[in-house]
Amino acid sequence: MSEFDHDWSLETLGIRVGHHRTAEGEHSEPIFATSSFVFGSAAEAAARFSGDAAGNIYSRFTNPTVRAFEERLAAMEGGECCVATASGMSAILATCMGLLTQGDHIVSSRSIFGSTTVLFDKYLARFGVTTDYADLADVADWERRITPKTRLLFVETPSNPLIELGDIRALADLAHRNGCLLVVDNCLCTPALQRPLELGADIVIHSATKYLDGQGRAVGGAVVGDRKRVGEDVFGVLRTGGPTMSPFAAWIFLKGLETLSLRMQAHSANAQRVADWLALQRGIGRVHYPGLASHPQYELAQTQQQAAGGIVAFEVEGDRDAAWRVIDATRMLSITANLGDVKTTITHPATTTHGRLSVAQREAAGITEGLLRVAVGLEDFRDIRDDLARGLPRG
Repeated sequence: MSEFDHDWSLETLGIRVGHHRTAEGEHSEPIFATSSFVFGSAAEAAARFSGDAAGNIYSRFTNPTVRAFEERLAAMEGGECCVATASGMSAILATCMGLLTQGDHIVSSRSIFGSTTVLFDKYLARFGVTTDYADLADVADWERRITPKTRLLFVETPSNPLIELGDIRALADLAHRNGCLLVVDNCLCTPALQRPLELGADIVIHSATKYLDGQGRAVGGAVVGDRKRVGEDVFGVLRTGGPTMSPFAAWIFLKGLETLSLRMQAHSANAQRVADWLALQRGIGRVHYPGLASHPQYELAQTQQQAAGGIVAFEVEGDRDAAWRVIDATRMLSITANLGDVKTTITHPATTTHGRLSVAQREAAGITEGLLRVAVGLEDFRDIRDDLARGLPRG
C-alpha cells in the first residue's frame, strides 16, 4: 500500500497503513530480517549515506518492517512522524537527548513510572538537566515550577499506578505560553482511547510493550510528533546511539495494532466491572479508576478519553502483608509487573514498579504499602472477580 486515506477511521488505519507491498504481492506484512541493504552502485551508496537520496541503509535506523510500524502508529496518533525504539524507556531517553541540552529544565508529574523518575533524577541530572515535580492534576502547581530554563513538560496520563489524569489541553496551553513542549506518555490509553496531539500535546511517548502489542510478546517503544523534532532530532539519537526496535518486534506490534481498538474497548469494559465490584468489598479503602463517579477526575475522563482504560488500582486496608495476602491468594492472575496483556496481571507497586524510589518519593506520589494494581485482561469478569476475592475478607 503506497498511501492512505486520511478520512479512514482509527480501526482502518490500524489495519491498512504502512504496508508497501513488494514485488511478491504478499497480503500480510513481511519481516525484513536483514542487518544491511545492498546498493546498485557506489554513487547510490554515497547518496543514501549523505541523505541526498532516500532509501534503506542499515537496520539500526532504516528497516522496512520497522518503518511500517512507525507509519501506522503515526497515522493512528495523528502525528507527522514516528520513531520506533527498543523500549518505552529508550523512547523517553531518546526524546530527552534529542530535545534537551545541558542546563535545561523539565517539569514532570510526580505520578509517573518509577523508572522514569530514576532516569530524570539519577541519569539526566549527571548531564546538567534538572527536573522538578508537580501535582498531576494541579495546573497552578505546574505553572509555579516553570522557570526560564524549562524546555519540557512531561506527563503520564492516566498515571501508573494510581490512574490519575492530567488535563492535556490545559497543560499544552501552559507549555506553549512559556515556550515549552508538552510530552505525553500515552501508554495506558493508546490512540484507541486518547489522542494527545489533537488536544495540543507536541510529542507522544509509547511503551509498545504494553497495549500496542497486547499479548506480552515483545519489548519496544515509540515517539510520535512532527517531522523536525521527532523526524530529525529524536531520530538522530536513534541513528547514532542505536536504541533500535528489531524487525521481528515491529512485526509483532503491527499485528497488535490491527486489533488495538477492539481490545482497548474490551479491557475497559472488563475493568469497569472489576472496579464496580471492588468498590463494594470489605477490606478495601479506596478504588482508583476513572470510570467510577467517585474518581476526582471522572468528568475529565469523560471528555478526554474514549473509555476509562484497563487499569484498576485499589488500597487494601492494612499494611504490606495485607496487600501481599491478596496477591498470594490468587490462582489465575499473573503476578507480574507488566501490563497491557490479554492475561490479567497483579502487582504491588511499592516493592516492584516503584521499588527503587525512596520512601519520601513514594509517599509524595501516593504509593502506599497497601496499594495494588490490577491490569485487567480479557478473561471472563467472573473468573477475575473470584480470583481476587480469595484474598479479601469474607462476609
